[in-house]
This record gives sequence, structure tokens and C-alpha cells, in this order.
Amino acid sequence: MQIIPVIDLKDGLVVHAAGGDRSRYQPVHFTSSICDSSEVNQVVTSLLKLYPFPKFYIADLDAIGGQGNHDEAIDNLFSQHPNKEFWLDKGSSYQTLTMTTRVINCKTVIGTESQRLPVLLKNTDLILSLDFKHNQVLGHPGWLESPELWPETNVVMTLDLVGSNKGPDFEKLSQLCKSHPDKHFVAAGGVRDVNDLMRLKTIGIAAVLLASALHNGNIDAATLEKF
Repeated sequence: MQIIPVIDLKDGLVVHAAGGDRSRYQPVHFTSSICDSSEVNQVVTSLLKLYPFPKFYIADLDAIGGQGNHDEAIDNLFSQHPNKEFWLDKGSSYQTLTMTTRVINCKTVIGTESQRLPVLLKNTDLILSLDFKHNQVLGHPGWLESPELWPETNVVMTLDLVGSNKGPDFEKLSQLCKSHPDKHFVAAGGVRDVNDLMRLKTIGIAAVLLASALHNGNIDAATLEKF
């Protein structure tokens, strides 16, 4: 099972995401035990000192919310770390992505909250983020009702559990793994510690997106070595 650190970008800084209320997100270094800056390159450097992660997940919250973007900082990150793979969600529509050239070390994430209608992603290399809040899928309900549209890799993003210290939505994740054994599911939201990671691995989760548990020290280098 892969562990993928999350970089949430807002107003030019990496922020600590909590509860899905993006207006209240604060710079990550205010609460982090591993970095003393919220500048994106320094946060990535701090995370790589903790563990040599091969992949990172970036959410450009300004772009997702239609309030600007962090394109320059993100492109700089790609060029500084050519041997790392980055998954990027910037709220782009599928139609926009079909006209966009991507760099070789970036995989694009399509979030259901940013799409008007479901589209066929099955034979693409895109990553689908099934976005949930208060147990409801964000975006068109057809995304959840039409698994034949899904690509191979799908993030299950439970926004109200992000940074909550309440644990993942094990029931939903387990059901998805059982119902769709041909898909790879990535858990996002609520992971607290090694016990959560072990349970996710047991139910068949392919990867986990992590931020809070890395920054608060609950999941350290010794824990990461086990996965």
C-alpha cells in the first residue's frame, strides 16, 4: 500500500486542510512538527527528509474554487523533482484537460465536485476523485451510479473527515473494494495512525493520501517503512 503526502495550496502557501471548510484553512507550519515554513518547496523538502516518498498529491484549492491558481509554483515543483510523480487536482473540467499538454511526471486528477456531467474515463490515464461531504457525493450523482465510467485508479475523498482525527470512512471504502475488485482505491480523509493504515491495507486499499498525520508526527518514518 502506497503512502502519498498531500500538498494543499491556498493563497500562495501550503495549508492545513481540516473539515472541508476551505475558508478556514491555515498555513501548515502553524501546526506542523516537521516544517517551519509553508512555502511549497520547503514543505516538500521537509516531507522528503521524513521519508523518500515517490509520489505527491497536490490540490490547488484556489484553482478548484475559481479564485486564481498556483501554476507557476507547481510547474517549478515538477521541474525541481523530475523523478517524483505528482497527482494534480486543479478543478479542471474533462473538456479542458483534453486540450492541455501535461508534463511527463504529472498525472491529472478529475474531481467529481468540479465536473458538470459524468464522462467516460475508463480507458484514460486520468485519476478520478470521488468527492464526498456529509456522506453525499459532490457533483453529479451519476458519477457514483456509473462505475463503468471510472478509470483504474480512484480516490475516495471524504472532505469532512480531512484533518478531523476521526478516522477514515472504513465502511464506504470496504464496500467499494468489495464491489469493484478491478479498481484501485485511494483513501483520503481522517487517517490518524498506523492502526488506521493497517486496517485500510487489510480491506484492500491501494494507497492512502496523508497530510495531518505526517505533520503532527502520528505517522513517522519508522511507521512509513512498514508500508
